[in-house]
Amino acid sequence: MLDLTKLARQMQGLSQHLSLEAVAGRQRLELAQQHLINAYACQQDLIERQEKWRDRILFANATPIEPLETRIDIPVPPKVHTVIATDGSQIAPSHHEIAYCYLLNIGRVVLHYGQNRHPLLDSLPEVFYRPEDLYASRQWGIRTEEWMGFCRTASEATVLAELACAAKSDAPTLAMVDGSLVYWFLEQLPLDARDRILLPILQAWQQLREAGIPLMGYLSASRNVEGINFLRLMACPHPVPDCVSYCPNQLEKVPCKVFEPLRDTSLWSTQLQPGQRGPLWRSNARILEFYEGQSIYFCYVHVGTEIARIEVPAWVVENKIMFDEALGLMLAQVQKGYGYPVAIAEAHNQAVVRGGDKARFFALLEKQMIKAGLKNVGTSYKEARKRGSIA
Repeated sequence: MLDLTKLARQMQGLSQHLSLEAVAGRQRLELAQQHLINAYACQQDLIERQEKWRDRILFANATPIEPLETRIDIPVPPKVHTVIATDGSQIAPSHHEIAYCYLLNIGRVVLHYGQNRHPLLDSLPEVFYRPEDLYASRQWGIRTEEWMGFCRTASEATVLAELACAAKSDAPTLAMVDGSLVYWFLEQLPLDARDRILLPILQAWQQLREAGIPLMGYLSASRNVEGINFLRLMACPHPVPDCVSYCPNQLEKVPCKVFEPLRDTSLWSTQLQPGQRGPLWRSNARILEFYEGQSIYFCYVHVGTEIARIEVPAWVVENKIMFDEALGLMLAQVQKGYGYPVAIAEAHNQAVVRGGDKARFFALLEKQMIKAGLKNVGTSYKEARKRGSIA
């Protein structure tokens, strides 16, 4: 139980810290705005320096492929269209439950507008209990709980492609996922483990490409700094941006970190009007080298309530009509969802496993185990005691 009386004593120090940080944040934001304006005139030179020294730069940075002063109004979407989204949730395995297994639940949503067609709102559960599912990841030193999250990401992409291809019609269609299309977490995985997750995702994306359905990742409250880090090339005091030679330890305070911890969204909130997008960027994340040519591009959009980061594969950007139409459908989704895409929100609601769902899952499992003739079925004493107090 949380002791609010003791906690209240620490609140004054926290509020003072936040006040000081707010002042420092405004100063960093003004500095970033000035660097952005200065970069307008030398954007191409910065890109050339970035490309030439890319193997010596030790911080993640993106490449603008449009002028930095780009501000484009997002077009109004057609009234007749379809939006598809998936999201996932899970029940993690526990040795204290009646059986060591885990559950993935993928929420599925297909919303048709102006077509007099019924929507699809359901979920697709799958339980994993075989040794090859539970323990295979340990050969790479990956915990089962962590591997379960990776598998969920792959399942979300696979189900999304299946839904999109099944629902394909003459109406414009958009496939959306919650979060980034740049799977940074895969960088640290061994090759075999990475392929087991990434290849199904890339195959699903290829299906969407062949069906002519744009894929979009929507990031709310993004903490990304790839755009801000491009401006660090201007702030670098050295003759060339050779981090390996001049600043090998990026965890220390280096001269170009004049904006830290400012986020991209903070800067673009001062640059965009509602309904506008900024310039397109190409992500240079190292994991994209394994994406089989499906590079990821992104832009920041003022959706009215916040600055959202929108990510799409290269094949969406290459088709300007498709890209503009997809942005229009996305903005309409945000407006229908009162600040967040309604299709993604509903996919989450379909996927989420609540406390009652978890209890029913294990009750059903217990019933099946008893039916199979197993004895001494039940939770551990630790789990039983945690669910109730005797004090």
